[in-house]
Amino acid sequence: MFLGIDIGTSSSKGVLVSSDGTIVAEAVRAHSVSTPFPGWAEQDAESVWWSDFVSIVGELIAVGKPLDALAVSGIGPCLLPTDRAGTPLRPAILYGIDTRATSEVAELNEEFGADAILAHGGSPLTSQALGPRLRWLARHEPRVFDGTELILMAGSFLIHRLTGAYVLDHQSASQCNPLYDLHRREWSIDWAEKIAPGIALPDLCWSNEVIGWVTDAAAAATGLPAGLPVTGGAIDAWAEAVSVGVSAPGDTMLMYGTTMFLSQVVTTPHPHPGLWNVDGTLPATYMLAAGMATSGAVTDWLRNLFGGEFAELSAAAADVPAGSRGLLVLPYFAGERTPLFDPDARGMIAGLTLSHGRAELYRAVLEGIAYGVRHNLEAMTEAGARATRLVAVGGGTRGGLWTRIVSDVTGSAQQIPAETIGACLGDAKLAAEAMGVDTSAWNPITDTVVPDPSTGSNYASFYRHYRSLYETTSETAHFLAEQQHRAASGRTSR
Repeated sequence: MFLGIDIGTSSSKGVLVSSDGTIVAEAVRAHSVSTPFPGWAEQDAESVWWSDFVSIVGELIAVGKPLDALAVSGIGPCLLPTDRAGTPLRPAILYGIDTRATSEVAELNEEFGADAILAHGGSPLTSQALGPRLRWLARHEPRVFDGTELILMAGSFLIHRLTGAYVLDHQSASQCNPLYDLHRREWSIDWAEKIAPGIALPDLCWSNEVIGWVTDAAAAATGLPAGLPVTGGAIDAWAEAVSVGVSAPGDTMLMYGTTMFLSQVVTTPHPHPGLWNVDGTLPATYMLAAGMATSGAVTDWLRNLFGGEFAELSAAAADVPAGSRGLLVLPYFAGERTPLFDPDARGMIAGLTLSHGRAELYRAVLEGIAYGVRHNLEAMTEAGARATRLVAVGGGTRGGLWTRIVSDVTGSAQQIPAETIGACLGDAKLAAEAMGVDTSAWNPITDTVVPDPSTGSNYASFYRHYRSLYETTSETAHFLAEQQHRAASGRTSR
């Protein structure tokens, strides 16, 4: 039996899986993101990450099955500064949805050179990177920075608490731009000393590598057996790719979650100013990745405004024709990550009339996110890495409307696996592989969404205007973002 637990943006999930890939038990704990200021996104490691982990473990081990190994994953790249014992010094600063370090991004690009950073780490320096957040911490919270001995992410925090090991898997480390050399696959000590002087960087490992064993203290706190092997972990999106067998060059995962994430397997880095190049979970692979700042977060926002359930909204939207009766949405409600890298982009609903209702609005949101997926897939092709197989995962695959819209907009089929529970299943798979288990038959493909060519030309016209709408309204969006920043900080403008 293999235990996999993932700390996600809006929930934590765990599964207990047998060696043939059968899910024996699963558990979920919902939580929220703290947004104390516009552009900030944080979570408390103790009350969210650790509490969820202990609760999920308690539910899963109550099944009474003996365990053989454990793997964890979590949101990232995050910055959790701790003392030497691993005690958090502040809430964790989350991944690219937290845009507080924009000034530090510009500063580091000037200091090291934007082209040099892209060549060195494979990715441009953006709000997704760890380096700018470390510089922000040193500047704005010097007392916390001076007390920082370890820098952890969600997965590595759990690993440290379970085993005492201070490690980070290569895949996660490769998103610590500009602290990591993607070509040499090691820390860039010279650059790290200029950004985080005096802070020891974690040892590097691979995701399917056993890096430690559950200690007596961790066993007492969680109910896990002492001595249980623990693997190196991963960031959740890459563990999710593992869960659905995205492993061959050209394989591309679309993750329908709070944010939309795309990850394509490549054999060599493909640097592109609008995408991320990172290590894969295994030594022979790299990944070309993209991520939108919102997706499910916008659908949830709309559902909260209207009330009701997703199934009800989806059924109503399914009766609306493609194009949402003349509505177009830019889904940049929290800025945008790839390929725009514009934290001050803002959401827009264009074409509204008094005749439009919630069904049209909901479908237009789904279509807007689908246009964003197409934009990212086109950027991957520009980088020289064409997606040859799309596999859809995540909660947004349920019901079928959203995946059908994405296939129609992109013109690409999407395969749906038997299980779309997410990264926790990938964690269990990594744990099994670390113990020598053949997992090739786990989680087979059971359905395929095929694009409808009759909607293709209509969506092509909308997509063209989607791209131009951002360009023509970005100045206004940036002005409004500045007003929001001023209002949040208590300043006034004229």
